Amino acid sequence: MSTARRVLLASRPLSWVNTAYPFAAAVLLTGGAVDARLVIGTLFFLIPYNLLMYGVNDVFDYASDAANPRKGGVEGALLPPRTHRLVLGLAIGLPVPFVVALVVLGNPWSWLVLAVVLFDVVAYSARPFRWKEVPVLDSLSSSIHFTGPAVYGLVLVGAPWTAATWLVLVAFLLWGMASHAFGAVQDIVPDREAGISSIATAFGARTTVRLALGAWALAGVLMLFVPFPGLLAAALAVPYLALAWPHRSVSDADSARTNRGWRHFLWVNYAVGFAVTMLLIASALLA
Repeated sequence: MSTARRVLLASRPLSWVNTAYPFAAAVLLTGGAVDARLVIGTLFFLIPYNLLMYGVNDVFDYASDAANPRKGGVEGALLPPRTHRLVLGLAIGLPVPFVVALVVLGNPWSWLVLAVVLFDVVAYSARPFRWKEVPVLDSLSSSIHFTGPAVYGLVLVGAPWTAATWLVLVAFLLWGMASHAFGAVQDIVPDREAGISSIATAFGARTTVRLALGAWALAGVLMLFVPFPGLLAAALAVPYLALAWPHRSVSDADSARTNRGWRHFLWVNYAVGFAVTMLLIASALLA
């Protein structure tokens, strides 16, 4: 595999939209205009942000990834040591001009939120922090990777902080934590063999899957209290519950079987994202 292809895989192209979309939606739905802030911010959270997030992760996780059979494709690049310096250089250097522009176009509160989001992305994987090896904090930190861009978008345009806004953000945070926890289950065996801790290695496969089910369900319940189209959006928790439910009693020894559900999760996100977009368009037209 060419170095260029490895770098591309390190940025997880399938996940680009998962960070750019929350930012753009938060800006546009709270009165933000299609201006330089929106364009630069969306481009930043589309590619540079993901390369920083996943590139740093793949470099610091190389030793354990090399022993993990699911690495080396869309679920994670396998970066040989000779590429580490290049990947880290690109992961750090590519975001710089975007961050500078966003600082110029932003305000003190947006600077603070952006700094927290960027620190969280690095601290999740890089030493000496390695939040990904602190059970529960790993799921929280991972979720902030996705809710952070939305919070940043709100602060960047000075959006009002209503009860509905808080409910949506908490539901989104729970969705992210559930997604991370469920994804961690498939790696219990290789993680334990490599001496790596996670929410899944700490609680075990069955309990972690059930925690994920609970978090997804609670996210759906919270959306019931959000004005239209919140009631309809609450139903979007069902596909995630459906893909994880068959694994609710999985054992640690058979935890790798949850990879099937995780592969479905990657595509369910696109279907749910499409549904969310249609709901937002309908809401805007009715308003």
